[in-house]
Formats: sequence, C-alpha cells, structure tokens
Amino acid sequence: VTGYNPNLKPGECLKGRGQLGPDAKGFVLNLGKDSNNPCLHFKPRFDMHGDASTSACNSKDGGAWGLSGGPGSVGDVCISFGQTDLTIKLPDGYEFSFPDRLSLEAIDYLVANGDFKIKCVAFE
Repeated sequence: VTGYNPNLKPGECLKGRGQLGPDAKGFVLNLGKDSNNPCLHFKPRFDMHGDASTSACNSKDGGAWGLSGGPGSVGDVCISFGQTDLTIKLPDGYEFSFPDRLSLEAIDYLVANGDFKIKCVAFE
C-alpha cells in the first residue's frame, strides 16, 4: 500500500490483514497527515538491525523524529485512532498505545513497506 488516503477519524479503527514472507525481517506502517508528518511509524522487527521480535513506534513532526518506544510481537494489525493516542492490537491479544503527538483531526496518509504484503484494509 502506498500513499493510501484512509481519512481515519478519532474513534475509528483501521484493520490490516496481510501475509508475512517466510524469511520476513520486518515491515513498516506509517499513518498520519503526510510523509513528513506520520503520527505513527510502526516498525515490527523480526530480525533487523540487531533486534529480534521487537516493535518500534515513533512519530515525525515536520520532518523531525520523536522518541521511540513500544515493544511487541507482530501479525495482523488493528490500529484504533483515539482523541489523544493510537492503540495497536495484535492477533495474540497484545495491545499497546502510542500518543498522537501531532494532535491530528484525521489520518489522511497510510503507507506500508517491507516484508508484510497487505491483502485487505477495513475500517470500523
């Protein structure tokens, strides 16, 4: 998925279902205003940059990265957009939140890269 415009509003959830390759190293999901202003940079790492079975979350405001955080495992992903944060739910029941540091009124940008081939995207 490249440059998809989901127009996700607070209170809505984006569900992404996809397939991980057998030798997957990791992937990236960026959601936000645009490529220079993602409120969520979600980067699960299976075996990448010396990390194994971890996830990195970050945001970018006007091209400047914030502080990272948020460990977890990876599979199908559900991202709920709240008034002050985004909640990431994984299929194994693991869930964590990441603050919406940009205080966006809508998420108008979605890009996926790496070893996760998205099969479908749904909104609730």
